[in-house]
Amino acid sequence: MSAHGDHDLGHTVAGWTGTAMGVLGGAVLGAGVVTASAAVLWAGAAVVVLAAPACWVLHLAGWGKATGPRPKAAQDWRVRDTGVRPGHPDCLGCRMAGRGRSRAAATADPAPASRPAAV
Repeated sequence: MSAHGDHDLGHTVAGWTGTAMGVLGGAVLGAGVVTASAAVLWAGAAVVVLAAPACWVLHLAGWGKATGPRPKAAQDWRVRDTGVRPGHPDCLGCRMAGRGRSRAAATADPAPASRPAAV
């Protein structure tokens, strides 16, 4: 049993990578402030800015997770999501990549115009 009980907190390779890059970039930014070095500040800012696209690319490659809880067998952070290719429902990152759609759009009638007109 984990420290968080039976909750799926979304610990994934994509999440851990984005977090690690953000922390590293923040540390480099702090070092740049302490040393008063513009080059170190720019390097730290670049690492922080690159954290989001790195996390997004890993999510799209299947190392992230869909919104909501996962099955117990898929909750380990090293489990790859093989069903990510069409996109996760309600996932902003997947929609930004042109994948997936919202649940409301997925459950809506796809072709209301194809019904015969009432006479």
